[in-house]
Amino acid sequence: MCLPLAEGVVHLRGAVSVEECRRWTEGVYAARAAWTPCFEGVQFTLGRAYYTHLEEELAGEYFASSAASDAVVERALPGLQSGVRAMLAGLVGAPVSARPGWCGPGVHIFPAGEWLSRNGGDVHFDTEGLVGSGRASLTALSAILMLQPPEHGGGLRVWDAVWTGADDQAAIAAAARAPSRVVQYACGDLVVIDSHRLHQIQPFSGARDRISITAHLLHSPSGWQSWF
Repeated sequence: MCLPLAEGVVHLRGAVSVEECRRWTEGVYAARAAWTPCFEGVQFTLGRAYYTHLEEELAGEYFASSAASDAVVERALPGLQSGVRAMLAGLVGAPVSARPGWCGPGVHIFPAGEWLSRNGGDVHFDTEGLVGSGRASLTALSAILMLQPPEHGGGLRVWDAVWTGADDQAAIAAAARAPSRVVQYACGDLVVIDSHRLHQIQPFSGARDRISITAHLLHSPSGWQSWF
């Protein structure tokens, strides 16, 4: 892997142009009827996210709908999934393919003025999609491309703490005592973190929704694979 994860984070400014972000954001809003509500509507996705389905005990629906999910994203945002994979391939220095049976890269929408804007996201590790023994030693990355940052706040806090196999509240609380820093990203910025690293989306304010693309990556025996 050629991606230098200094302090567990890579921040690429202007990875996508403001014009492209605006075009994709317009596509997200035009496809509002296809958004998937998550956790009783406190956030939404365009395309299905595995972690939300897992926590809502809908994992079976996630896998049954993977092809339909990718079709929804492709109709709303033509070329986005393949473009994100190509961008990430340039970062890791190897081809990135779709993870078989899983949904491809998708979009998170955090509405302005609602619960998540006031409280921020959960403090968590991105380990839900890592399966089997030795999960803590798997090479996995989480990539976030900011399409529409909120007016104020909404950055990503990243702790100097990595997942060691436990993700209950006590383990997370202990890990959250480590030093941390907040990565603030502008429109078009790409942030990539080690999926095992503790992180949290920060609260935000203003009238603008927080909209970002997410792709998870795993270095498998078949090479790099991505999913949402």
